[in-house]
Amino acid sequence: MNVAIVHDWLTGMRGGEKCLEVFCELFPQATLFTLLHNKGSVSPTIEAMRIKTSFIQKFPNAASGYRNYLPFFPRAIESFDFTGFDFILSSSHCVAKGARKPKNSFHLCYCHTPMRYAWSFFDQYFGDYPFPKKQFVRAVTGRLKAWDLRSLDRVDTFVANSRTTQSRIKDIYQRDATVINPPVDVERFKPASSGAREDFYLCVTALAPYKKVDVLVDAFNRVADKKLYIVGDGQLRADLEQRKTSANIKFLGWVGDEALTALYQRAKAFVFAAEEDFGISPIEAQAAGLPVIAFGKGGVRETVVGLNETANLAATGIFFREQTPESVISALGQFEKNAQAFSSAGIRAHALQFSRPAFKDAMKRFIAGKIELS
Repeated sequence: MNVAIVHDWLTGMRGGEKCLEVFCELFPQATLFTLLHNKGSVSPTIEAMRIKTSFIQKFPNAASGYRNYLPFFPRAIESFDFTGFDFILSSSHCVAKGARKPKNSFHLCYCHTPMRYAWSFFDQYFGDYPFPKKQFVRAVTGRLKAWDLRSLDRVDTFVANSRTTQSRIKDIYQRDATVINPPVDVERFKPASSGAREDFYLCVTALAPYKKVDVLVDAFNRVADKKLYIVGDGQLRADLEQRKTSANIKFLGWVGDEALTALYQRAKAFVFAAEEDFGISPIEAQAAGLPVIAFGKGGVRETVVGLNETANLAATGIFFREQTPESVISALGQFEKNAQAFSSAGIRAHALQFSRPAFKDAMKRFIAGKIELS
């Protein structure tokens, strides 16, 4: 069977690429189609695939400024010729789902989310743009939404990464989807053998607008006796560093695997202010036995068990209701009053259900139920 895997772009190893890596393991002889590939930016498993890129690859400054070419993405994904392919597996958070399938092929889309910036979070991405630029972007995303709906009939079946995404697929696309949670390397993140925790909170995230790290910075500016370590980088880093007014907040940038594991093992709790489609870093934290303090909306509601929210499951975290400093500070106080209620072993046991093998087995079974694997 000829298999094509389609992924939006290859510029780094984030949650979508972790899923893609498993797809490449399931179909190592497949051809991988993507708008853009920055060589060396993804795992050896993905780099070893036969990779075909679109005309976006040749555009000026595409390696770092590819998002500026968003209006061309639908045409770029449609430029790929899938003649001769029996099965198309797309990994999509942007336009990969719009791949043109041949008449007799089957297209399964693993959907990380319908385009967030077009459908659900326009203001979070573009709210600070000046009026003329914002109106231009609104017109561009309007055309993207129209194309997104027109290309729906190219997908035979959807798989969603969470119930949150499943609901968006139903609301926006009027299509049903099966939920298979994405893989998390839970074996890599284990509690320290000593069980010792230090007096700091940890956040691991890209420094992008919708991650709402500014809310955390503002909160910890007001509680100078509490330390916050932020792991991550992005376009807002300089602004966020200028925003902090206290030495209790440290920006560490991206760190290596061993250093990140050590931070998860040493922190007293993990803080998370974004509304995510799924959210992998809170599960990594839980795999290390770390309680999670999170904004109580989106995928995190499916992966964290809130304190006093159920009598049947051990609590793994605390939710705050609003993306405001006041709400974060209140949750920090609640956590510190109830810190003894959280069991490191119980938190880790909860995280194990999101393991990489579980995802791989679930996808393999689901695909086998749709097509005959050779």
